[in-house]
Amino acid sequence: MSTSTETEVAADASPRRRPQAPRSGGFGNWLSQFDRKVTPYIYVSPFFLLFGLIGLFPLAYTFYVSMYDWDLLKGKGDFVGFDNFTNMLSNEMFWNSIGNTIAIFLMSSVPQILVALILAAILDQNLRAKSFWRMGVLLPYVVAPVAVALIFSSVFNEADGLANNLLNMVGIADQEWKHTDWQSWFAIATMVNWRWTGYNALILLAAMQAVPRDQYESAAIDGAGWLRRFVSITIPSIRPTVIFVIITSTIGGLQIFAEPRLFDVSNAGGIGGSDRQFQTTVLFLWEMAFFRRDFGRAAAVAWLLFLLILIFGVVNFMLSRSIASSGAGNRASRRAAKKKKYAPKEVVK
Repeated sequence: MSTSTETEVAADASPRRRPQAPRSGGFGNWLSQFDRKVTPYIYVSPFFLLFGLIGLFPLAYTFYVSMYDWDLLKGKGDFVGFDNFTNMLSNEMFWNSIGNTIAIFLMSSVPQILVALILAAILDQNLRAKSFWRMGVLLPYVVAPVAVALIFSSVFNEADGLANNLLNMVGIADQEWKHTDWQSWFAIATMVNWRWTGYNALILLAAMQAVPRDQYESAAIDGAGWLRRFVSITIPSIRPTVIFVIITSTIGGLQIFAEPRLFDVSNAGGIGGSDRQFQTTVLFLWEMAFFRRDFGRAAAVAWLLFLLILIFGVVNFMLSRSIASSGAGNRASRRAAKKKKYAPKEVVK
């Protein structure tokens, strides 16, 4: 009797084996590995296929066209190599279009991003009817670019436009919006800012709403005002989004076409003014391709514009990163100095 009891106690004290899961077969294991490693690439492959079809292939084919004397109607001619590039780089109209493009870009993108930041900060507050105001700033983006260009072309009409009428009310003489350089740049930049500021403001607003609110509360308790919280908390927190907006605004600003094309189409024929005073690079490309039927040189202009956009994009990215990094470094230094100031001093025995 005692022997059986000891046997039962020993059996209970012995470690129990855990039931092992049934091993899957070789094909099931391979299928699981395939699903985990290969399936994600299959899901994203349609984007890269479409990008290669409508992005990389036209880019490569444009470079191929730029190597030939290519007429719009006659087709491919003789091989000229880089002569189309050298011809465009020595063309005064090409450099005039580059200057106009950069001037309009600076007059539109810089104020546009600053105003978009301010609008996003205002919309991030506890306002009544938030959805109404957010939809309101997006309405200009919904309007077609052709309609925007036609409306503002009427606003900046030199004879009886709204802009000159308002200036006359404050004692300023009529301005030649369509016949001088900087005034036509300002008019076109106004169109771009009116259409794109609200769109960029909503992108920045989405980033601002992801910032933890406890950071604002802690800063407010420490006595930081609204502007201080915006500069020290909001801007560093949304730095990647700000860089994204800067790069997209740079690409869009250097590719501007519809606004200068329709700004004075009735008088100048849509080539950028009577003296090409607001002809952008894309508009010059369009003139070379469809007015002069020189596809080879137009393709060379397209590639030169692509390189210009690439340079501007890289410069903007590097400047944005360096400014943000220096700001973060200064804040870290201030926090370290503050901790050192208020740290308990060691007692010297």
